[in-house]
Amino acid sequence: MNVVGSEAMAFDYTNGTAGIRGDIPAAHRDVWRMVAGPGNWWGGADRIAFAQESRNARSCEFCAERKAALSPLSITGQHNASTNLPDAAVDAVHRITTDPSRLTRDWLESTYDHGLSDARYVELLGVVVAVISIDAFHRAMGLPLEPLPAAQPGSPAGYRPAAAKDSGAWVPTVAPEDVAESEADLYGGMSRTGNVISAMSLVPDSVRMLTRLSGAHYLKVKNVANPAANGGRALSRPQIELIAGRVSSLSDCFY
Repeated sequence: MNVVGSEAMAFDYTNGTAGIRGDIPAAHRDVWRMVAGPGNWWGGADRIAFAQESRNARSCEFCAERKAALSPLSITGQHNASTNLPDAAVDAVHRITTDPSRLTRDWLESTYDHGLSDARYVELLGVVVAVISIDAFHRAMGLPLEPLPAAQPGSPAGYRPAAAKDSGAWVPTVAPEDVAESEADLYGGMSRTGNVISAMSLVPDSVRMLTRLSGAHYLKVKNVANPAANGGRALSRPQIELIAGRVSSLSDCFY
């Protein structure tokens, strides 16, 4: 596992082939720090293992066979894993990374009998989404992947937002009108937000990582609904949305 202990030189893009705005490496460093620390339900070592397994999944023969099959569950085998995560967690990370469009609610709920829970899954999901996003940026720019950060000590907080409730999603979520003071930052003070933002609110830091990266890679959450906003980018908003739509399609994004 390629892990770096110091973040002093993390995401140093000064030798890149193209100019990269300073807010992008800053966002990547912030998220790397969050990934490395203990979360609500998993320790730092587990969270780094999620990141490693997401990278392993890209060369996993079992995942490739499943991806090519008419039904992923028709293929049996073992993932190319290099961590000590529970089997259910490894499978979840690999499936999210390689075949997300065929995940189902029944599959998710079946993982609860094998050591996961709704909140443990959302925390795992948040780390994988963050790592996939940062790694994809590196590949797009022709840069080597950043070494994973060293896991930080500490115990999971065991925090579950009291306002989380069934909103029709696979897992409970926190609606903007129900956020407690400790989650007041999640939706940028907006009274409404898209489901794609609130989907991981059962674990608030998962939303924070998502919006931190979105603000650098795409747009700040509060600006998304404004069709005239382009975040001061060199691209126009229609150009941004054309690229975003194409990337979403290639990534089998539900939205």
